[in-house]
Amino acid sequence: MAYLLYTSVFVLLILSTALFLTRSHWLSHMPSLPGTSYLYSRLPSSFSSDMEAGLSSSDFDLSGNVAAGDSRAGLDNASKKEIQKIMKNKRVNFDEARRIYTEGRFAKNNIGPDGRPRDPKFVSFS
Repeated sequence: MAYLLYTSVFVLLILSTALFLTRSHWLSHMPSLPGTSYLYSRLPSSFSSDMEAGLSSSDFDLSGNVAAGDSRAGLDNASKKEIQKIMKNKRVNFDEARRIYTEGRFAKNNIGPDGRPRDPKFVSFS
């Protein structure tokens, strides 16, 4: 009888761990309970929340936007997530993560790190 108890607890532990680790894939397909959508709604982003998240520095200062009462939504959500991921994975500060992110975007668009296009047909007069 004890084997049945230990086996069921072990299977439940493995199943709950697997569900927890894959929750980003299946959670969006689950129906929400009526009346609970207002409890967990995402707060609108703002420059002050971006500063609190560590997305500001002396070179990229958002305090002027906050002091001026800027009513815009803040920084781009997709860019913020990518920069925070770079900060976490590579253990760099905000400025370095922003540089890495920008150079990656440049590379995707065939632009060199110096800002000049890599197109062989590009002609520059300077």
